[in-house]
Amino acid sequence: MITTTGLTKVYRSRGREVTALDGVDLHVREGEVYGVIGQSGAGKSTLIRCVNLLERPTSGTVTVAGQDLTALAGRGPRAGAALRQARSRIGMVFQHFNLLSSRTVQGNVELPLEILGLSGKERSRKALELLDLVGLADKAKAYPGQLSGGQKQRVGIARALAGDPKVLLSDESTSALDPETTRSILQLLRDLNQQLGLTVLLITHEMDVVKTICDSAALMKGGRVLESGTVAELLATPGSELATELFPVGGEPSGPDRTVVDVTFHGDAATQPVISQLSRTYNIDISILGAAMDTVAGRQVGRMRIELPGRFEENVVPIGFLREQGLQVEVAPVHDDAAAAADALLKEGAK
Repeated sequence: MITTTGLTKVYRSRGREVTALDGVDLHVREGEVYGVIGQSGAGKSTLIRCVNLLERPTSGTVTVAGQDLTALAGRGPRAGAALRQARSRIGMVFQHFNLLSSRTVQGNVELPLEILGLSGKERSRKALELLDLVGLADKAKAYPGQLSGGQKQRVGIARALAGDPKVLLSDESTSALDPETTRSILQLLRDLNQQLGLTVLLITHEMDVVKTICDSAALMKGGRVLESGTVAELLATPGSELATELFPVGGEPSGPDRTVVDVTFHGDAATQPVISQLSRTYNIDISILGAAMDTVAGRQVGRMRIELPGRFEENVVPIGFLREQGLQVEVAPVHDDAAAAADALLKEGAK
């Protein structure tokens, strides 16, 4: 549904150049919720604004629903009209709501319908339908100043849906909200995704957003995509930085001659007593240094850092047992050459 290829955006000011996007390739499938995560300055907001050509890329292409938007970004009235028509099929939700304080809630939702040329009767009918969809039918005559932050964002979402878009872009739409309101807005986005078949591309710096709602994700740093894929794939990828950030487990080895292993559980394995089975089968004492478990995209997923007695060479068989149970196993980051070599041996064995 959304593809960016070699997307680059360079800002020039007073003889200086700042590269906000550096060759970004992104592939968002139809009907999925796709999260782009990264810290401030990673290029996330520039990326989402390039997707609907609010920012014109310096180079590269943006294709939405099979249409190359960058080919519509030329000069002249014909190109401008074609781009406006393409944008009407892309809704956008902003971090700070961007509602008009002088208009009622219904008036704010009707605004894009006015631009599309609908009659007053049609605008009113459509706006009330959308407000009912986002749970605000009783606030149609209220003004933005009378609403809570979560209600304002629901109005912003209703307005973004006015043109019956196929794609919904969300630029940090929950970062100004408290945790409980954030959960309700994320649930609304997921419901709309499922009810309307919307493809949702959202920008966030919060890992909990990815856990709660995203089917796929990409990690951005310095204007580049470092990792991307379905959340399940990323959690099963050895060395995935995103997986580590989603489930930080910490924990340091308690002494020399110990092997520290990170184990990722997902699917049926997440509910099985694998660690206790390992301890009984091989008669070894296992220390749990840290663990985290949560529900991601409707599936229970977790990571655990455990410590096994003895060096890696002495634990090849127990580690093999864990892998046979369908678990992702990695030797935890260490600082000595011997342990690093053990990690390399484990990865080679996985191949």
